[in-house]
Amino acid sequence: MPNRKKEVKKVTTHVLQEMKERGEKIAMLTGYDFSLARILDHAGIDVILVGDSASNVMSGHETTLPITLDQMVYHASSVVRAVERALVVVDLPFGTYQGNSKLALNSSIRIMKESGAHSVKLEGGKEVEKSVRRIISAGIPVMGHLGLTPQSIYKFGTYVVRAKEKAEAEKLLQDALILQDAGCFAVVLEKIPAVLAAEVTAKLTIPTIGIGAGSKVDGQVLVLHDMLGITNEFSPRFLRRYMNLYDEMKGAVSRYISDVKNRDFPGDKEQY
Repeated sequence: MPNRKKEVKKVTTHVLQEMKERGEKIAMLTGYDFSLARILDHAGIDVILVGDSASNVMSGHETTLPITLDQMVYHASSVVRAVERALVVVDLPFGTYQGNSKLALNSSIRIMKESGAHSVKLEGGKEVEKSVRRIISAGIPVMGHLGLTPQSIYKFGTYVVRAKEKAEAEKLLQDALILQDAGCFAVVLEKIPAVLAAEVTAKLTIPTIGIGAGSKVDGQVLVLHDMLGITNEFSPRFLRRYMNLYDEMKGAVSRYISDVKNRDFPGDKEQY
C-alpha cells in the first residue's frame, strides 16, 4: 500500500472556541511569506496573522498606514500556499473599511477570493460594528482588535499603553462586548493593563489574543521578526526575543563575503 499523507487537523474558528472553553492557550504569530509561514505551520502554530505590520518589517515604513490591499493580498497568498494546519487571518489595511461597510465587505471578499485566507481582522469597536456585521453576513469570519490600534497612531500620537484611565477602560470593555455581539470569533487586545485584559477575557465567551496585555488572556501574538530578533531596534516590555537572528545572519553574511574575497569559496567540493 502506498504511504498516505498524515491527516492534519486544521485549526478553525470553532477549534479556537473549543481551546478557550477547555483553557488551552492559543499561540499566534505574524507571517508574510511562503518560507517562514511554512516553518511556523510545521512548528505547530495555531494562527498566522498576515499583519499590516508587513508595512514596517517587510517594506520599511514607519507606520502600518501605507500598505495597500493589493500588497496584503500578495502577502496573504504567499502564506496560504505554505499552510496545511494553521488558521490564516489577514489584516484589512487602513482605508479599506473605515466608515464604509460596503467597502469593508468588498475588501474582505477580495482578500478571501484572491488569497484563499480563512478570515480577516480589523481595528476598532462600536465605530466598525456595521462593517463587522456586513462582512460576517457574507460568511467571512472576523477577528476584532482593541486597545492600541496602530492604524490610529496619528489620533493617539503615541504608542503608549491604552485604557489606563477608567473611561477608556470602560469603553474598551463595551467595545469588546459589541464586537462579540456583532459576531467576531476572537478579539486581539494590544498594550492594555493586564488587569483590564483579564476582566475583558472573563466577560467574553469568545477568545482574546493579547500582545502586551498580560497572561490572563486566551492566547498571545507577537510579530515574528521581533521575536526572532531579525529586527533589533524595537524593544517594548512585552517582547521576548527567542533568537538574535540579526547578529547571526549578519555574521553569516560577513563570513560569506570574507570567503569570496579570499577565494576560499567555492572550494574543490563545491564545484562541478
